[in-house]
Amino acid sequence: MKRRDFLKGAGAGAVAGAGLTMAPLAGAANLPRLRWRMVTSWPNSLDTIYGGAEDVANYVSQLTGGRFRIRPYAGGELVGGLQVLDAVSADTVEMGHTASYYYIGKSPALAFDCTVPFGMTTRQQNAWQMQGGGNELLNKEVFSQFGIMSLPAGNTGVQMGGWFRKPVPDLKSLQGLKMRIPGFGGKVMAKLGVNVQTLAGAEIYPALERGVIDAAEFVGPYDDQKLGFYQVAKYYYAPSWWEPNAQLSVYINNKRWASLPRQYQDALRIACAAANWNMVAKYDAKNPPALKSLMSKGVKLEKFSNDIMTAAQKAAFEIYDGLNQTDPTWRKIYGEWLKFRNMEFAWAAADQLVYESFAFPQVPLKDL
Repeated sequence: MKRRDFLKGAGAGAVAGAGLTMAPLAGAANLPRLRWRMVTSWPNSLDTIYGGAEDVANYVSQLTGGRFRIRPYAGGELVGGLQVLDAVSADTVEMGHTASYYYIGKSPALAFDCTVPFGMTTRQQNAWQMQGGGNELLNKEVFSQFGIMSLPAGNTGVQMGGWFRKPVPDLKSLQGLKMRIPGFGGKVMAKLGVNVQTLAGAEIYPALERGVIDAAEFVGPYDDQKLGFYQVAKYYYAPSWWEPNAQLSVYINNKRWASLPRQYQDALRIACAAANWNMVAKYDAKNPPALKSLMSKGVKLEKFSNDIMTAAQKAAFEIYDGLNQTDPTWRKIYGEWLKFRNMEFAWAAADQLVYESFAFPQVPLKDL
């Protein structure tokens, strides 16, 4: 069943919101009992990201009358937070919950399953994945190389630009900066003179505290406050031009997927779709009061300068164009992705941006 057809059918009602309950699918009572493990890249202290994995597990259990149960594991419990793809690919575990841009060293095109600098917003990413053929294209051309199928199962929305020990007022101030930033954002920052490091979420605070790094990005106000970054860095920048959305995905080993009864496959699709939208709603509700709280603790909200934004965009598309010439897998995805992205940008600029540019600036930050 194609994902777009599925979403028009049984799954559409599943994308409801927090606290939803689901009736078991027809025939589930006659199906085998299964127990799967789902490794994740997240600390279990984060009720948003790790909560997305828990949502998938809970929804699958509800939809199968408890016959198909999935146990999530926090990053580091069974495998390291950045080893989820390897574990699922090797069939060490049946499934995982992660961000695909952690693994661009294996294939740069994996980034399209999460986000790339100056890419699409959350709604646009979901449109491409669910209605624009993106999910089918990525599974065929990219994830098949690893014996995995991927399903969107969460999104943080646009992220913040990260925590800095000192201000970075211009492009020159980035030279030599040591920053935790994964994916293509890290590649772009490296071109701008930053000393880039990739660390799992649980490793960021101690690295900042000890001065191993000068800056770090993670997600946004709610998660960042939980992880305490404001205690060791006071300058909080926006926007995350490298993560205008950040899609999280469920990975399922292809052999394990093929072994599932059809009802259990449907249950996983429904569960991932519900978890995807539920996570977006959580972040939109939790980030504003968290930002207010952070500012009350002396955090200084800053914006990246135009010269940083302009240089970063130029560097990003230089990287993309270079990969388009040298990487066959990238080339198969990039043209389709760029065409969809440009169409969505033009449409948003014609309508949504007109409204947002008028209405949003009228509400000052003090009204958070």
